[in-house]
Amino acid sequence: MLIDYDEFSRRADAIRAQIADACAQAGRDPASVELQAVTKTHPAAAADYAARYGLRSVGENRVQEGVEKRAQTSAAFPALRWELIGHLQSNKAKVAVQHFDRIQSVDSEKLLMHLDRAGSEAGKTMPILLQINAGNDPAKFGAEPAEAARLLESALAKKNLQVDGFMTIAPLGPTPEEIARHAERTFSNLRALRDELAAKFGVPLRELSMGMSGDLAIAVAAGSTIVRVGTALFGARETAAV
Repeated sequence: MLIDYDEFSRRADAIRAQIADACAQAGRDPASVELQAVTKTHPAAAADYAARYGLRSVGENRVQEGVEKRAQTSAAFPALRWELIGHLQSNKAKVAVQHFDRIQSVDSEKLLMHLDRAGSEAGKTMPILLQINAGNDPAKFGAEPAEAARLLESALAKKNLQVDGFMTIAPLGPTPEEIARHAERTFSNLRALRDELAAKFGVPLRELSMGMSGDLAIAVAAGSTIVRVGTALFGARETAAV
C-alpha cells in the first residue's frame, strides 16, 4: 500500500534537509544536488507524488514497468522526466529510447551501438550516463573503471547520444560501518575517474548519479549531483510491479 501524499511530502522534506546539511558540510550549493524519486515496484501514483511535490525526475528499473506507468501519468505531469536506472538489455534499447528521457545504466559498447541506432531511427539525441562499477563489486552491473576511457570514447563518437556523466552503485556490507567505507571508496573513485576523463576528453561530464537512501550524505560529500531515493520516500516496495 502506497503511503498518502502528506506522508510522502514530510519524507521528501526530511531528505531534502539531509541533502542541505550534507551540502553545507561539503561547501556545496544544495541546488546542485537533485533528489530523484525511485518509483520502481510502486504504483503510478508514486510518480504523481514526485511531480506534485516538485521533483524533476523519477527513476525506474525495468523498461516495461516504466513505459506502463508513464502512460498513466504523463498527461497530468508532462514535465516530469523518466529515467531508466536499471540494467538495460540491448534488445530493449529501442523501446527505452522511445519512452525514457535519459538512460543512466549504459555499461557496454554493444549497448551504445544499439542506443545510437535507436536514437537515429527515432530522430532523437538520447542523453545517457555511463554506469561504472567503481566499487569493483562482482554483484553489480557496470563497466570496470579500467574500461571507462574506452567506453566514453566510443560514446562520444555516437551522433545520437549525449553523455551527461557517470552513475554507480556502492557495494553492500555486513555492518553500517562497512557499508559507509564501501560507499566512500566507491564514490571517491567515481569522482576521481570523472575528473580525469573530463579533462582528458575535454567534456564536462557534469552528472554524477551516486547515492541512495542509506548513503546519500557520503555521496554528496564526494560530489554527487543526483541521489536516487526510493524506500525513504515511499516506504517498503510493493511485491507486484505497477
